[in-house]
Amino acid sequence: MRRSIIITGAGSGVGRATAGAFLRAGWRVGLVGRRAGPLAETAQGATEALILPCDVRDEAAVEAAFRKAQGEWGHLDVLFNNAGINVKSGPIDEIAVQDWRQVIDINLTGAFIAARAAFGLMRRQDPQGGRIINNGSISAHVPRWGSAPYTASKHAITGLTRSISLDGRPYDIACGQIDIGNALTEMAAKMTRGVPQADGSIAVEPVIDVAHVARAVLHMADLPLEANIQFMTVMATKMPFIGRG
Repeated sequence: MRRSIIITGAGSGVGRATAGAFLRAGWRVGLVGRRAGPLAETAQGATEALILPCDVRDEAAVEAAFRKAQGEWGHLDVLFNNAGINVKSGPIDEIAVQDWRQVIDINLTGAFIAARAAFGLMRRQDPQGGRIINNGSISAHVPRWGSAPYTASKHAITGLTRSISLDGRPYDIACGQIDIGNALTEMAAKMTRGVPQADGSIAVEPVIDVAHVARAVLHMADLPLEANIQFMTVMATKMPFIGRG
């Protein structure tokens, strides 16, 4: 039986690259995102792609999308909890409260809602079990300058990952986290032009092809449920992470 995965934030960036990798590997792939158009571009007509437009902040819409996937496939093997945004960098007193709320609502609450829906399906399906992979960030470990909302959301994702890992043990639900550094997507394109450093300077940073991230997620998903990659960091080798600040 073909294995199945739902990917949130599948309309661009890491989500799109990962969806392509799973489709090429023969998986059935559910594509979650706010707009159907970009999801269709990700699918590129693949018969094993299931387009599931919804906003991860909308609990009812997410649950309906996951039920649709289960109805089509009968079983959900993996969730890649990937949807996320960032806002313009700045000192905390220059960041609007509304921007904070938007980042937390999508990056954290949206991840919780999607994980909750997947966990419920995995717990009750036959055979029981599955895997949830959360997209963290190197910002789950150390911040960039001026990144309070994003960094706080990604630190919280680590807590969510650990909690799901513990809660999932009785039901054969594994949970791991991939922490990505400078994969070249639309969000990270600014790295190639120069971004603020901890010492106040502006510097161009090394980046990596997003395909490396997609292969890493596929590797995590391919493991049997008796094995789990709890945390994996995939980053540009020479980027300023070790020793940041």
